[in-house]
Order: sequence, then C-alpha cells, then structure tokens
Amino acid sequence: MSADRQRDNRRLTRSLLLMTAGAFAFGFALVPLYDVICDVTGYGSREALRQAADVVEAPVANRSVTVEFISAAPTFGEWEFRPVASSLEVRPGKLYEARFLARNLLARQVTGQAIPSIAPQQATRYFRKTDCFCFEPQPFAAGEERELLVRFIVDPQLPDNIDRLTLAYSIYGMPERMAAAR
Repeated sequence: MSADRQRDNRRLTRSLLLMTAGAFAFGFALVPLYDVICDVTGYGSREALRQAADVVEAPVANRSVTVEFISAAPTFGEWEFRPVASSLEVRPGKLYEARFLARNLLARQVTGQAIPSIAPQQATRYFRKTDCFCFEPQPFAAGEERELLVRFIVDPQLPDNIDRLTLAYSIYGMPERMAAAR
C-alpha cells in the first residue's frame, strides 16, 4: 500500500470517528432542545403534565361536575363528527377520557384539525387536557372512520358556583398544502 493511500485512509478514519462522535453528541443535545421547543410551543410540555399529575393525586370525593360534549363540522359534506357520549359526571382532580367519532365523507384523503372551546369562559383555566386529538392534525383516508380520544382533568380549584362545563370541538379540513407542510 502506498504512503498516499495510507494517509488518505487515516484521514477518512478520523473523519468518520468525528462524524460518529458528533452524531452521538447531537443525540444527547436533542433532549434539552426538545424541552425548549415544548416550553416555547406548549405542546408536550412536561410542566403541564406534572401539574396535571399533581391534580390527579388529589381528587375531590364530595363534588361532581357535569362535562357536556358538543361537536360541529362547519363544512357541509366533508365530515361526520360527534361525541360517543353527550355528557359525563366527573370528580374534580381525577383523570377522565372522552371519545369522539370522526369520519371523512370525501372520496379522497383529507387532514382534519379540531379546534376546542370550553364554556363557561372562566372555567377554561380549570380544564386541563393531558392528551387530545386536537393537539395534532389528523389525517384520514377516503371514507375512513375512527375514534378520537381526549383525556382531561377538571382542577379541584374550579369555583364552587360552576357545576357544568361544556367541551366543544369544531373540525375543519386543512388545505393540502398546509397538511403537507406539517
């Protein structure tokens, strides 16, 4: 083997080792980077999940709140969208889940985005979703139907004068260019 070839092989080996070390370091850097992105966007926030976990540890046994579920599909003929149950009696501080049925009525793939709202307005800060189909756009094949899940906790600090909440969702089809960009 010639000296030039040996030198080239050593240089290549060093470059590959540096790339491997860089990839390894990048993998470790992703964890704090993910935390920063979560803090900025609010999605997947570990602090919000910790707060939700704290609430779950302290359910209120002597109080119940009715949570009503409402759905809307503002664009006619694109979606069938409805809650599986119209309401649920909950104990503040306990984790619950609700399911919605969604079906794409179009003969083509479509991506839907659900937009939530909570009434009364002053109860919004006491209603915590720990997992929700509304956090991400939902791709549906032509004619596909499936259940969508939301997990939530009603904070025990909910004012005593509020005994009924309404969780409403509207589902919209996203333009193809926006769905492709996500």
